[in-house]
Amino acid sequence: MRRRAARPALPIVLLVVTGLLAACSDDSETPNLTVTASPSADQPTGSSSGSPTPESDSPQPPGATEVVGTIATGLAVPWGLAFLPNGDAIVTERDSQRVLRIHGPQHRVEVIATLDDAAPGGEGGLLGVAASPDFATDHELFFYVTTATDNRIAKASYDGGRLGPLEVILDGIPNGFIHDGGRLAFGPDGYLYASTGETGNDALAQDTDSLGGKILRITTDGDPAPGNPIDGSPIWSYGHRNVQGLAFDDRDRLWASEFGASTFDELNLIEPGDNYGWPTVEGRGGKAGLVDPQVVWDTDVASPSGLAWSDGYLWLASLRGRRLWRIDVVGKRATDPTDFFVGEYGRMRTVAVAPDGRLWVTTSNRDGRGSPADGDDRILVIRP
Repeated sequence: MRRRAARPALPIVLLVVTGLLAACSDDSETPNLTVTASPSADQPTGSSSGSPTPESDSPQPPGATEVVGTIATGLAVPWGLAFLPNGDAIVTERDSQRVLRIHGPQHRVEVIATLDDAAPGGEGGLLGVAASPDFATDHELFFYVTTATDNRIAKASYDGGRLGPLEVILDGIPNGFIHDGGRLAFGPDGYLYASTGETGNDALAQDTDSLGGKILRITTDGDPAPGNPIDGSPIWSYGHRNVQGLAFDDRDRLWASEFGASTFDELNLIEPGDNYGWPTVEGRGGKAGLVDPQVVWDTDVASPSGLAWSDGYLWLASLRGRRLWRIDVVGKRATDPTDFFVGEYGRMRTVAVAPDGRLWVTTSNRDGRGSPADGDDRILVIRP
């Protein structure tokens, strides 16, 4: 096991956002205006209703966003979701410790490993998964795992059969009953980005000696990536409460969805070295040295989890909000949040873009906070 010693506090450059995009897409600077989302009424919405049908390619009205099928049912809190070059999907189950492969056009579900290192409890367990950008040659999968003592990032080889042994590449990330972070995503630069939570200890978010309440950027060996804002540290940004979603847009910009406390959940545009304000500010604070969110939601219509980018939009899955949000992105501005499937499928945990361009969305109704229906938890396929 690899243990990193605590590092001395080092100066960090605060990049203060002084201007954002105007209505056009030329990236001209205008005052930062945080958008407050306006939800639909808390009743079923969207193009589909009831239980999803088998996948269909029948014509749909232009602009329709619809659940067109079910990939898998009977899952136990599916948390992480990553696609392989051959189109297979790797899914982690938070509480069962199982790693699943969803294979072929029939979406056959196979257990490829049970990771006993994971210690499920509260919001922790077997969380995020990411496939190496060079998976075709190195066959490496990366996992975010809550253990009895910490959160850690590990990798293992997968050759299409069974998963190899875990190799811990970064440990010592604080763990807790709540706010364990856990999302993993490879950036266009080839480095691994990971979200961590402050475990309910607010002070960790502002402490650059701690890995809690941060977004990290590391190499595939677990070392701090070159160009990180704090020399010798994996920290990319800080002042986070509990980032649950990471997504890169078509300009290689990083977006993150984050749980608020009792007032506002957030969508943030992430820049290296920036301070996103927790616990000093929840939502927009307008304070020098702190970055305001692009979009905020009342916590009862969001509790944002997974985040994905597709064709000019961010798609955000909501837990307590029990809906899927679509957010327009024009230049450097996120705007016009619109919700779908309100209350139809319960808690939505993870959203990912499949190789065919459709969205896979996992439900999370068996996580102790939902009301499971027959077939839960499931993975839905959505035509965006």
